[in-house]
Amino acid sequence: MKRKRLLMRSMILLVMIGAIGYMFYINFFSDSEAAVRVGDEAPNFVLKDLEGNEAELEDYRGQGVFLNFWGTYCPPCEREMPYMQNQYEIYKDQGVEILAVNVGEAELTVDSFVQRHNLSFPIPMDTNRQVLDQYGVIPLPTTMLIDSEGTVVSVITGGMTEADIAEYMESIKP
Repeated sequence: MKRKRLLMRSMILLVMIGAIGYMFYINFFSDSEAAVRVGDEAPNFVLKDLEGNEAELEDYRGQGVFLNFWGTYCPPCEREMPYMQNQYEIYKDQGVEILAVNVGEAELTVDSFVQRHNLSFPIPMDTNRQVLDQYGVIPLPTTMLIDSEGTVVSVITGGMTEADIAEYMESIKP
């Protein structure tokens, strides 16, 4: 019995040491240069949307951009999409655009999601996760607020309420 306890405690200790080591590696030795931070110029990208049109970030220069990274499998992402649609209807004529970049999913899956939620804002498809990696996004959802000059003014991780989204849209209105 003592031998089993010792073995179990040793295994738990090894798992904990491994987790701590991984955390230190990620925080101190991984390539953090790729992550976009507040104050950085938002890197340009070109992605195709569900209709096959190209969406290029540079085309939105002069407008505020609410750049949201999301997936259909992400419950907080799904909860905030109707709020984003409501605020898009209010702010689209005020110089604020939503780009909701879907990460690594099939067009059929995303199209079904978009139809179910009646979304009308652009949905660029990052099928190879290149933009996700370029921006250094780890959790979904992550939203970057980009001002009219193309500068990242805020990075928000996690789900948002409709009041949050309205406040963020107002903050990047040109």
